[in-house]
Amino acid sequence: MNRRKFLQSTTAAAGSAVLGSGAALGQSSGRADQTVKPNIILYLSDQFRWDFVGANGANSSTQTPNLDAMAERGTNFTHCITNQPVCAPSRSVLFTSRYATETNVWHNGPGMKQDLPTLAGELRKAGYTSNLIGKWHLAPGKSEGGGPGPVPEEWRGGFLDLWEGANALEHTTHPYEGTIYDRDGKEITYKDQYRVDFITDRAEHFLRQKHDKPFFLFVSQLEPHQQNDMNRMVGPKGSAERFINAHVPPDLRAFPGDWHQQLPDYYGACESIDASVGRLHKVLEETGQKDNTIFVFFSDHGCHFMTRNQEYKRSTHNSSLRVPFLIDGPGFNRAQQINELVSIIDFAPTLLKAAGVPVPSSWKGQNVLPLLDGIEARQAWPNKQLVQISESMTARSIRTKDWTYCVADVSGGINAANPSYMEWQLYDQRNDPYELTNLAGRKEYKQKAKELRAQLLELMKYAGETAEIQEAKLYH
Repeated sequence: MNRRKFLQSTTAAAGSAVLGSGAALGQSSGRADQTVKPNIILYLSDQFRWDFVGANGANSSTQTPNLDAMAERGTNFTHCITNQPVCAPSRSVLFTSRYATETNVWHNGPGMKQDLPTLAGELRKAGYTSNLIGKWHLAPGKSEGGGPGPVPEEWRGGFLDLWEGANALEHTTHPYEGTIYDRDGKEITYKDQYRVDFITDRAEHFLRQKHDKPFFLFVSQLEPHQQNDMNRMVGPKGSAERFINAHVPPDLRAFPGDWHQQLPDYYGACESIDASVGRLHKVLEETGQKDNTIFVFFSDHGCHFMTRNQEYKRSTHNSSLRVPFLIDGPGFNRAQQINELVSIIDFAPTLLKAAGVPVPSSWKGQNVLPLLDGIEARQAWPNKQLVQISESMTARSIRTKDWTYCVADVSGGINAANPSYMEWQLYDQRNDPYELTNLAGRKEYKQKAKELRAQLLELMKYAGETAEIQEAKLYH
């Protein structure tokens, strides 16, 4: 059973309107002519919170005019989440449209399974070039016999054309100096230049070249992610001073953490990402490629600034899970917001459909294109997403529009999966969007917990997991 049939079977309203065939761009909806396949730019900003995009209307301090312009002319998916809120697992879900426990990358370190169809590989088969600039994080890490730097061709997930990156960019570079590697493993270095600007320079150089084939370009920035060996975010020089008294999101100000020290630099780093996005759009316009290039901006996970556990993500809260997801370009310039719940596992099938390329039957994400075209598809959308948590704890969660329900291995074991979980967290997204009150175990919510437990078990089964879930014994 593929994910379309599975999700339809769990939601009575889900009919053919939800996932239909997901007509390729070029039909009567005003989408691009498929005689010329669109270029695709996938721009990832690591650890960028959804509410730091000004267009999402939740932050008065953030300075993101270029992202706001994308949202204004394009399609803004306002309720997008990651299926695994940590770098490498999330990326494995992105490129394979499979859950992290199925890709072998259930935590940072292992290499991604090499026999899984990938977005880059499928586009190459359809005549695209597949190109990467920046962070990869899906080859084996040091603990698995690999390393942070050069990536052998067999571990590149189908990116077999331009390659200018590092497996773990945070370990081969710093904010103002560092090294990435070309396809032959040769060093490309920079110094006295902000890392975001350096990566953007490489992307601009690629875009200004002549292309005989449609291209898929993955621009993978590290910012606003912390610099690991410095244990802090680093914005461009002088930017932190401008954000010293900036808005503090309500989910942060209610808890202790390190947001007091980190937010100014985080704001500055986000501002630099916005400027980078603006530069690349300008290059597309100057080179005549703008009208035939789909541009996607997103993040792999959010950031809770040590308010929910002892680091920055790896929790089931909105601050970890919710990510920006903006698309403009042919077929997506609709000046619209989509409020249905989508996730990173849906990206690859959507982009293949947008390019008129067949979607592998083994992929488990949904094509979200029907949501652009009508109320019928939106009304039938399941609005259920599975989240897997690793490293901080072994946990599973279901996120719906109205609820977050999380179960955890309370023994504290860190494994790919566990045969037994206990109810751990229940949040009412309508009345408590900042997730200040955990309702797990409360008598008046036991029926809702029972419903969500059954739905979570079904999603886990679809991801290849079997487990039992114990009711919460107390609330806290």
